Amino acid sequence: MNDQPFDPVELLGQRVQAAIAAAAPEAGPEADALISPSKRAELGDFQSNAAMPLAKRLGMKPRDLAATIVKKLDVADLCEPVTEADIAGPGFINLRLKPEALSGLLDRLDTPDLGLPAPAEPKTIVVDVCGVNLAKQMHVGHLRATVIGDTLARTFERLGETVIRQNHVGDWGLPIAMVTRKIQIELNAGRLSLESLTLDDLDRLYRAAQFECTGQGKALEIAAKYDLGPKVDAELCAQHEEAMEHLEEAKQTLVALQSHQPDVYTIWQRIYEVTMGACLEACEILHTRITEADNAGESSYAEELVQVVDDLTARGIAEEHEGALLIRLDSAEDGKIAQPCLIRKRDGGYLYATTDLAAIRRRVQTLGADRVIYTVDARQGLHFRQVFAASRKAEYATKPGANGPSVLEHAAFGTVLGNDGKPFKTRSGENIRLCDLLDEAVERAETTVAAKNPDLAADERATIAKAVGIAAIKYADLSSERIKDHVFHFDRMLAFEGNTGPYLLYALVRTRSVFRKAEETGTPLDHADAPILISEPTEKALALELLRYPSAVQSVATLLEPMRLCSYLYSLAGAYSSFYDACPVLRAASDDLRRSRLRLCALTARVLEDGLEVLGLPTVERM
Repeated sequence: MNDQPFDPVELLGQRVQAAIAAAAPEAGPEADALISPSKRAELGDFQSNAAMPLAKRLGMKPRDLAATIVKKLDVADLCEPVTEADIAGPGFINLRLKPEALSGLLDRLDTPDLGLPAPAEPKTIVVDVCGVNLAKQMHVGHLRATVIGDTLARTFERLGETVIRQNHVGDWGLPIAMVTRKIQIELNAGRLSLESLTLDDLDRLYRAAQFECTGQGKALEIAAKYDLGPKVDAELCAQHEEAMEHLEEAKQTLVALQSHQPDVYTIWQRIYEVTMGACLEACEILHTRITEADNAGESSYAEELVQVVDDLTARGIAEEHEGALLIRLDSAEDGKIAQPCLIRKRDGGYLYATTDLAAIRRRVQTLGADRVIYTVDARQGLHFRQVFAASRKAEYATKPGANGPSVLEHAAFGTVLGNDGKPFKTRSGENIRLCDLLDEAVERAETTVAAKNPDLAADERATIAKAVGIAAIKYADLSSERIKDHVFHFDRMLAFEGNTGPYLLYALVRTRSVFRKAEETGTPLDHADAPILISEPTEKALALELLRYPSAVQSVATLLEPMRLCSYLYSLAGAYSSFYDACPVLRAASDDLRRSRLRLCALTARVLEDGLEVLGLPTVERM
């Protein structure tokens, strides 16, 4: 298998680095070739700017060093002859690609794997996605964890790695016991039936249960501080005592749930079915690959928490402090984290960190993860630093027989904001429900599609609108820098121009339309083995964009930044548009040119389709 890169920037970088090593060995192997596209097409396609900074470091004249590099440069298979005449200004080395070299690279790319063959030894990648809680509606905050997480998983799948998605469901603990108890009361009173239970019911009862179990401790402190009188004290005390009674009943329900008491456990199972049914429906609408098999609820770790705590205590990894159990992480080898990782409270209760430690142990030591990626918002940064450090200290992050820990990464993302720059919420201040958001996107898309193509049949218009609406929402999220807050703007994301999902769908439709027109006109489609002829500037620009595809996908996997693939596909679509406008395809000047351009169109369509599949964007045949 030829493992040479496809992108001329990478290829030329390797050649120039080799020439630098031969011309100036003292520069060291780390000397950067500094290859960039030429700003003046008449001088070449690319230039190396390495001579200037390197000459300064070595105490040489830049042009002299550039001349020596040129003499050592071996690019005869890629470029037109490079001589001292190609050195410009203070030491820029200009490089012009041979058309036949570009054609050869495109031949290598135009294979079933598009330059991304499966690895001989696939790694196991676990991606933490979604992260919903039982008895609660998915809201706009779940969008990014779901979309970004699934796209990262798709990227690794495209690269041939073994991918395991894990939807870490908040389905256990006291909050779930509270709502379980509340539903039990409603059932006993005849005000509710399990069969007719809806997610709206659960959402309402969850809030009610939380309110009932919330004491008035702070209010009592304020009343005492400002001496608000016996009447206020009595009223607050009564409310507080009632809340504590509700809380105690919820704790008893939790014990019953943990022991799988049938009447309580049946209610919990129904809560799970309703919540996860809605979650997986949203995941399907969002065109993700997240399924029931990916669910890994906190309940599945319940029996492991005692084992984890006992193990950490026995090995001296965890220590007791004022009744609580914690792991200190302030040493240099642990990352100098001042805040310890708390794994058990004074009352014996466990925390999120306890479950996450158990999860890492399972994901690495049982599932065999070489890399674990958490797509969780940036506000959880400290939590994951602590959990990762504690996992490494406990060797939970090390696979059996491995020499070192697996890679643990937090793919942190920012908040979804409205046009006002504030968290995207309803006018009443509540989080916007994800299902409402998706419905509105599709409705708006249908209005836009109907305006652009009023002759579409209703069913086809609805299909296209669904794809456009979902692609718009997902692409707007994925195309922004992950760590930054994402501003949600319907009109901007649904536009058919600019860097948007609908624009990319249209670009793919445009490439496919060439072949439909060919069939309608009886034009031969004998292009599969046609030699690729590169003569026009827009043909060259399109070829150069196509050759960047493998490195664009690889960069997403390396940096966990879907934005990089989005940016690439947008550039490719622009290059194709310019090519399409400037270079007749079906009416090309010769059969050889027609076949060559058809092949370029077909390769562009395959790369666009493949890239959109990696991003998880639905596509359509026409718009």
